Amino acid sequence: MKLSLTGIILEELADFLRERGAPSYRAKQITDWIYKKRVASFDAMTDLPNELRAELAAEFDIPKTEVVRVLGSQDTTQKFLFRLHDQNLIESVLIPASPALYGQPSDRRTICVSSQVGCAYGCKFCASGLDGWTRNLDAGEIVQQLIEIEKKSEKKIDNVVFMGMGEPLANLKNVLRAIRIINAPWGFGIGARHITISTSGLAPQIRGLANESTQFRLALSLHGATDEVRGRIMPVNRKYPLKVLLEACDYYVAKEGRVAFEYLLIAGINDTEEQARDLA
Repeated sequence: MKLSLTGIILEELADFLRERGAPSYRAKQITDWIYKKRVASFDAMTDLPNELRAELAAEFDIPKTEVVRVLGSQDTTQKFLFRLHDQNLIESVLIPASPALYGQPSDRRTICVSSQVGCAYGCKFCASGLDGWTRNLDAGEIVQQLIEIEKKSEKKIDNVVFMGMGEPLANLKNVLRAIRIINAPWGFGIGARHITISTSGLAPQIRGLANESTQFRLALSLHGATDEVRGRIMPVNRKYPLKVLLEACDYYVAKEGRVAFEYLLIAGINDTEEQARDLA
């Protein structure tokens, strides 16, 4: 099986070229074609020798991610439905900045990306897990969501949130590789503090993430202030109850600085005065 070109790190590409007797500066030319000029074929990389293009085509694939449908308009939130090479479907959401949030018009844009096809965690407020988990996305398929949305919208993305389909921490290796590409100057050049991973609460992975010494942001989907209420909404709480989860968050904060908490109000379930007191 060929490797995904949009999942390759610049240094790995340079090593590949050196092994074949090609100068390593070609690696930057290739990443410029992918991330700056947005080409989708090796034939379009016209400053590369024909022989090198043939070698790249034999070794790598440029992922085929088809935009099936776009809901919304360019000045509001847009939901993108993508078809992958194996016919599986994923979604991404492009969110323009709200004047109500910034106090004035802004052209900043956030993309909410998927990290898996489906989801195994079955949160009651989320449709991603209705059909269960199918597979992890590789780093190239994650990165490709940004490429396709920037091409389609003709706008630069400023912020990335891993809050689409799937649990990012259950696909941590590929998510971290994708973040490295998104953050790199030769990739999208999006600052680490503009990249957020949102998790349902996988305590061991939160601790592991703290040891990575990264600077991106972590957000925890809390949605319940007690184990009884959170367990009804989020089955993952049965495996990692609040005490275990919050200890992992404390460990992360000690290493990385802070964790954001997300709380979706659900009428009659987690919006009571008792829940508010417990949350406080």
